Amino acid sequence: MKFSFPNPMVILLGFLILAALATFLVPSGSFERELDEETGREIVVPGSFQLTEDRNVTLFDTLLSIPEGIILGSDIIVLILLIGGAFYVVEKTGALQVGIEALVYRFRNSQFILLVIFSCFFFLGGASFGMQEEIIAMVPVLVLLAKKINYDLRAIIALSLGSALVGASFSPINPFGSLLAQKIAEVDFSQGFLYRMVFLVLAFFSWTAFHLRWGKIPSVNLEKGEFAPVRISRSHGIILLLTGAGMIIMPWGIIQKDWGYNEMSALFFVIGTACGLISGLGVNGTARAYSQGFSEMIFAGVLIGLARSVYLILEKAQVIDTLIQAMFSPLEALPTAMASVGIFVTQALVHGLVPSTSGQAVLTIPLASPLMDLLTVSRQIAVLSYQYPAGLMDLVIPNNGGMMAVIAAAGVAYNEWIKYIWKSFALLLGIGLISCLLALFWFA
Repeated sequence: MKFSFPNPMVILLGFLILAALATFLVPSGSFERELDEETGREIVVPGSFQLTEDRNVTLFDTLLSIPEGIILGSDIIVLILLIGGAFYVVEKTGALQVGIEALVYRFRNSQFILLVIFSCFFFLGGASFGMQEEIIAMVPVLVLLAKKINYDLRAIIALSLGSALVGASFSPINPFGSLLAQKIAEVDFSQGFLYRMVFLVLAFFSWTAFHLRWGKIPSVNLEKGEFAPVRISRSHGIILLLTGAGMIIMPWGIIQKDWGYNEMSALFFVIGTACGLISGLGVNGTARAYSQGFSEMIFAGVLIGLARSVYLILEKAQVIDTLIQAMFSPLEALPTAMASVGIFVTQALVHGLVPSTSGQAVLTIPLASPLMDLLTVSRQIAVLSYQYPAGLMDLVIPNNGGMMAVIAAAGVAYNEWIKYIWKSFALLLGIGLISCLLALFWFA
């Protein structure tokens, strides 16, 4: 009997069961927390860990966490449905197909330039506002592009979702990663900014070059006839301009106007509706296209919810703090360089328990910062040793609902994704670790 790799939903349900079982093996415990007025978040008080009464979850609690996780992620799920519906409407108008064909024709003799620009767009999105879930709705675009330029779909996902995650991981200005961690660690944002930028640029070129090199499918040759010039009609041009404007307005709203998921959802609902009406689909045709888009995206939304459920189980049983205390305590006795490596590895493991990068910063930086003080090195090491592995682990951990939703929507099995991505993932982890070790001298 041929082995069939589990569906993403099965994988996440498996993680949910493992999380429930872990509550019987790991004692409950918690740190004291206090409100940080500057960040508006509750942060851990170092040295305050205490064991508490065990809170093992029951079978009923485990089952209940499934709908609770989906409800907890409702704002992101609504975003996925509305943006996904909008992109589906745009696809039904035919503008997307025409736009990609025109783009491929424009760069027919220099596809690498097209892909570098493509990767740079997503990299900057990740670096500036932590783009990830927004990419789920763009999967039809990624699939079309991969077919047109004869690239492995996994490589195109790596140059979009992957670039965004790498950008978020190495960025010195990501508000949900490095900026938050620096505020909690009480270090100056400008300190080492140039140092961080050097490794940000190195990460971009290393990641992009890798997938440009290994993503091309060599066995199929595109015929010259496929590179025929494409005429973009007036209605298609307006639709593409509206869609592009939405992609520009969204990060502007996030950065300048403090937009949340609801504002982004509303923006693309308006854009999708306008595109449907401009194309001639009519009111009913646009509504039908939206409903079809919703049906395509609902599975991705469920995956997001299930990823939240795993964290919810661990949080209910109060075992996350216990696990983190057990991971960080042994590092105090290590030499400086080994402690830095230890924090790097520990933060990578912690991200498997806490899939939110901002949540991980709030939980771990207050523990890592005093450790740096004991070792008489800059707290910037604590920030770097958190932000690199935490961001990069989102490329591979199954309880990152955003990544699982993208590959599921693209029809890429999780094992096939890991098989393709692991070398470039290891490369970027290596660059991050080297940055942390060199920082011991830079910030001395």
